[in-house]
Amino acid sequence: MIAAVLVLAGCGGGTAVKDASRGWSVEKLYAEAKAEAAAGNYKRASNLLEKLSARYPYGKYAQQSQLELAYAYFKDREPASALATCDRFIKLYPNHPNVDYAYFLKGLISFNEDLGIAARLTDQDMTDRDPQAMRESFDALQELVTRFPDSRYTPDALKRMQYLVSALASNEVKVAEYYLRRRAYVAAVNRAQFAIANYPQAPALEGAFIVLAKSYQAMGLTDLQRDAERLLKLNFPKSTALAEARAQEAKSWWQIF
Repeated sequence: MIAAVLVLAGCGGGTAVKDASRGWSVEKLYAEAKAEAAAGNYKRASNLLEKLSARYPYGKYAQQSQLELAYAYFKDREPASALATCDRFIKLYPNHPNVDYAYFLKGLISFNEDLGIAARLTDQDMTDRDPQAMRESFDALQELVTRFPDSRYTPDALKRMQYLVSALASNEVKVAEYYLRRRAYVAAVNRAQFAIANYPQAPALEGAFIVLAKSYQAMGLTDLQRDAERLLKLNFPKSTALAEARAQEAKSWWQIF
């Protein structure tokens, strides 16, 4: 007990760290935060913006600082905080002139969700990721495009949405191919059909039709196999992937090497 009292007394007698921003005006806090962000010091910028929000919760700076804070969190690789700040801004200020940017930033955060150092070093393909973040990004960008078709962020959002559709389709096809390799033919067919129904005209659908043809062939469903091959030729007339795959399968084991 005596030792505990001495420790507490020592802590209480220490000098508190002085907050250099104490007493700053809202204008100075905002200006300093902008300067820190411009210099790439996003942690310091977010700290200043948090203080601004706490000390000056009303007025134009309070509103704009929320968007700046969301961006600082995003750049500082704190996606959860960034998304929460965007959602709070949209809820509090649905008619703000820059609310379109909040939707765009939401889409951007999920689009570029941090994959960790291993993924950055290996340049991981987006189609190898869990598709949840991609779907969330698409939903946010779609809401931007729907609600603000004339926004300056809409052209960029449309390009990202097109890429996301292609990536999501590729993800589904890769799952279907995995089931095909495991000889889970019904599961392979279901995933391939899902990709075809939900992501029409995506380049990855060539693989989906191939999965269908191979799965139906393995299950002895000749009519469905022919239908899949017909659709493959109709949608991808220059495709040679199925013929090449079958030629490879027809080789003797010693010819593969």
